[in-house]
Amino acid sequence: MRVQVRSGDSFWHYSRLFMVPLNLIIDSNPTINPSALQIGQEVQIPGFIVQKYTLKKGDTFWKLSEARHLSVDALLLLNQNVNPNQLQAGQSINIPQRVITPFINGKKPYNFKALTADIANLKSVFPFIQVNNIGKSVLGKPIQEIRLGKGTKKVHFNASFHANEWITSGILMALLNHFLLSLTNAKPIRGLSTMPLYQAVDLSIVPMVNPDGVDLVVNGPPAEVKEQVVSINRGSTDFTGWKANIRGVDLNNQFPAKWEVEKERKEEKAPAPRDFPGDAPLTEPETIAMANLARTRQFDRMLAFHTQGEEFYWGYEGLEPPESRVLAAEFARVSGYEPIQYIDSFAGYKDWFIKEFRRPGFTIELGSGINPLPLSQFDEIFEEVLGIYLAALYM
Repeated sequence: MRVQVRSGDSFWHYSRLFMVPLNLIIDSNPTINPSALQIGQEVQIPGFIVQKYTLKKGDTFWKLSEARHLSVDALLLLNQNVNPNQLQAGQSINIPQRVITPFINGKKPYNFKALTADIANLKSVFPFIQVNNIGKSVLGKPIQEIRLGKGTKKVHFNASFHANEWITSGILMALLNHFLLSLTNAKPIRGLSTMPLYQAVDLSIVPMVNPDGVDLVVNGPPAEVKEQVVSINRGSTDFTGWKANIRGVDLNNQFPAKWEVEKERKEEKAPAPRDFPGDAPLTEPETIAMANLARTRQFDRMLAFHTQGEEFYWGYEGLEPPESRVLAAEFARVSGYEPIQYIDSFAGYKDWFIKEFRRPGFTIELGSGINPLPLSQFDEIFEEVLGIYLAALYM
């Protein structure tokens, strides 16, 4: 919500007026000096939207504010061109509306269009988040990162490395929406206050690593590559089993962590719907973007959301630090998922992250069944991984 500064206004006054943490107002306006507000300057208030209201006979700012548990000054701030002593029925005014319920609907076939709209909506309501493009997919779609928090502990989540695991993107976005609402409304999640997490953590989220592949599974093939992807798919137009990017390269088999072993033993030696690791590691723009992000940001821990199995993998060749075991035990406790230290599968992002940085990395396999998982599992998966999300930030 945007407001215009009046004489005597301050960020502190806005914080008290709307009961929003002062630090979130400051972080929502990074280019504004809180000590030098200018009359007429536009300021963003997180956690609110503006609703239009048509006045009825007998309405006053006092009555409207009382009914909505608002200060009269909040109405005055949003309606600076309205004379409160000369209100008329039928007149339209602005009313600040606190956002208290989640508005991200991840419980649907979640494609790139849905993700982009949801990121824009989150940025509008919670302007203290940053949205960065870390690279582009094969077809030129931006690979988007959401970043927030003021701390030194760097935590990264990602989802939808694999195309038919698109439910992970909706889950991750719903988790973020839940967390952001907790911050602006000062409401704990499972008894845990989230503002200390915001202050302690620099959080990075890439909710859709493989947007071309996700769109292929959810929407069907785009015209410009239809012939190519149908050919890779052995002539079939059923793409529900497709895990790869649009070029038929499995992005989670693309990283230089025993890539040669995977290349040798994989049956797929050419582009395929799944399991083809490419002709060399890090050939695809999506994997290059994710590797560059980790190298640039130097995350302290990383969690990659996949499906399925209700388990997670946390080791690689004995290179994982002792901290990984502690985190794994807590993740298992809060989710009920089975922790598995080693698995005979390599060249994944988690493997490379552990190998490259000697820091905790995890592949979290959400839900159970056959991919794409049915949306009927969404709510259950959300509750299972909410504990993992919080523990990754807290511990």
